[in-house]
Amino acid sequence: MKKIALVTGATSGIGEAICRTFIGAGFHVIATGRNRDRLNNLKSEFADAILTLCYDVRDVEATKSTIDSIPENWQAIDVLVNNAGLALGLEPEYEGSFDDWFTMIDTNIKGLLTMTRYIVPGMIERNHGHIINIGSIAGDAAYANGAVYCATKAAVKTLTDGLRIDVAHTPLRVTLLKPGLVETNFSNVRFHGDNERADNVYKGITPLTAEDIASAALYAVQAPEHVQIAEMLILATHQANGSIIVRNR
Repeated sequence: MKKIALVTGATSGIGEAICRTFIGAGFHVIATGRNRDRLNNLKSEFADAILTLCYDVRDVEATKSTIDSIPENWQAIDVLVNNAGLALGLEPEYEGSFDDWFTMIDTNIKGLLTMTRYIVPGMIERNHGHIINIGSIAGDAAYANGAVYCATKAAVKTLTDGLRIDVAHTPLRVTLLKPGLVETNFSNVRFHGDNERADNVYKGITPLTAEDIASAALYAVQAPEHVQIAEMLILATHQANGSIIVRNR
């Protein structure tokens, strides 16, 4: 019987790369996201190896009804990857957008909590499972003009640590992945579609790729059952922390 992984935010970037990597490793994948066209493209490409679910993790009721609708032969989820998340804006905290703030909080924190609440009890009942939360180096320390995003990722770390404590009496494993600079559409989203500004984020350095993070997730999942990769910080070679990046001069 093949293992099943559920990946949120699966329609681009790290989420899509995790779907592809896990399917390549023999998993069946439940891919969730808001973009129906991109989900349909994944379904067309991977056919029976993938189940796509279109909903917004910020909507608790829509999430519940969608999870409840998963076919019986897909319900025994072995791995939950809480990947859905985003950054919006790069302004001082006193000049930030309420809409940006609340979207980040509702997606990065509340969405993760909602998925955890609906999926992990089944893992507890089956006495088997692995939860991977995608955090960020931004959760380790605040950087200029990113306070709210950093705060949401700090919350992801704390929630991950707390869940690991709460399931320590079970065989469940809980992993936090903390990427540094990864070249995806992350910066395009943060800058509301300003591609030139987004491109400047990655100039002068070879950043991580989404596939690098997907490989780290698979490594954690494929570790022996008695090994729990609790936390992994993944940086580009010339990135020292959340704010120090040495670029080509």
